[in-house]
Amino acid sequence: MLLIDLILMVVSSLVLIVCVLVGV
Repeated sequence: MLLIDLILMVVSSLVLIVCVLVGV
């Protein structure tokens, strides 16, 4: 479960960064 949580957190971070870059 920890591995899944870690992957989910990383993916969420990447998505957030992409949204910010696209927004700018």
